[in-house]
Amino acid sequence: MKIEEYVLSLGQKAKAAAFTMAKLGATEKNHALLAIADALIANEERILAVNREEVATAEAAGLKSSFVERLTLNRARIAGMVEGIREIVRLDDPVGNIERMWQRPNGLQIGQVRVPLGVVAIIYEARPNVTVDAAALCLKTGNSVLLRGGSEALRTNEVLVEVMREALSRTAVPQDALQLIASPQREAAVVLMKMREYVDVLIPRGGAGLIKTVVDNAQVPVIETGVGNCHIFVDASAQLPAAVEIVLNAKTQRPSVCNALETLLVHQEIAPRFLPLCGEELRRAGVEIRGCPQTLSYLPWAEPATPEDWATEYLDLTLAVKVVPDFAAAVDHIHRYGTGHSESILTTDYAAARRFLQEVDAAAVYVNASTRFTDGFEFGFGAEVGISTQKLHARGPMGLQALTTIKYIIYGDGQIRK
Repeated sequence: MKIEEYVLSLGQKAKAAAFTMAKLGATEKNHALLAIADALIANEERILAVNREEVATAEAAGLKSSFVERLTLNRARIAGMVEGIREIVRLDDPVGNIERMWQRPNGLQIGQVRVPLGVVAIIYEARPNVTVDAAALCLKTGNSVLLRGGSEALRTNEVLVEVMREALSRTAVPQDALQLIASPQREAAVVLMKMREYVDVLIPRGGAGLIKTVVDNAQVPVIETGVGNCHIFVDASAQLPAAVEIVLNAKTQRPSVCNALETLLVHQEIAPRFLPLCGEELRRAGVEIRGCPQTLSYLPWAEPATPEDWATEYLDLTLAVKVVPDFAAAVDHIHRYGTGHSESILTTDYAAARRFLQEVDAAAVYVNASTRFTDGFEFGFGAEVGISTQKLHARGPMGLQALTTIKYIIYGDGQIRK
């Protein structure tokens, strides 16, 4: 079968299954998700064996450590995926909710009811956890899901989908509601991006190159997600010990993800005390700092920053650091270089905190907390299909609500328009 025929056949199956999915109740969908969770645990060693081989291949090919880290599964990560599924089961199903209802002077009763999107396609890179998270969220919301992961994780994704489809075969959810494009060919992604007849929305999840390719070439509706050039601004009134801890967490807890800190902005009043203290802790953690001239005066071992550094999502243990004269300069820098993902201010000044929340335009804006919390699980959504950095339909971590839309229902008793 030619690649175009193959991808179209998957789209056709997903579309047909979507009609069945839209009719299922919460109990039936939750039963299917619990079956998937149990199956992932039962097949843990099978999954990890395949993943270990792909990780070894990636390491032998000399791929970046941050890439390999995203590719890697272990028992803890599988346990996290399973807990995410069970959290999704515990959440209310938004499908069927009446958002609002009103009556017109002519007697018509008009309402908005929440319904599935239909077929959700997701193109993503080598993060096998996305395979499970996306499937669980889409199935809970009555959608079919069509997955196209990165070639480096192809076999891991295949075994994950096999396990999940085997579990679905014993439930009311049709197996064809979960599809994987098991081809590394670029043409497969090209065909997917043009399948207007079968795909209702396409979500790219990955680096800037992947997202730009999808946005520039897709003919189906796209929800743009997550390049994360995230900032923390250490204000003049920040508490130093807490600020150091937050910065370290945001940069080093998991540097390869889109909500990790990439640029640190420091108010000039606090820089002489804060930067030597924080800089040494970052250095101990293996972080390479690329700083402005003022930063280098406090951290002479750091590398000079280039203009490109302020716009870079490193996804690694590299951090750009800039000393700014005041609050306005920090916000201006974020407006110029931020990607609308996650931004944070560390301050004890209530007015500064309120201004930051109001003036910074991003999907998630924090006061005195790490940017690492921009995550569907941490927000109480169970998981996420991505973090939307656009403003239409969905913004921020995309949980259950973001995977639904509304339709109008109208009750009449014989009205005609004059």
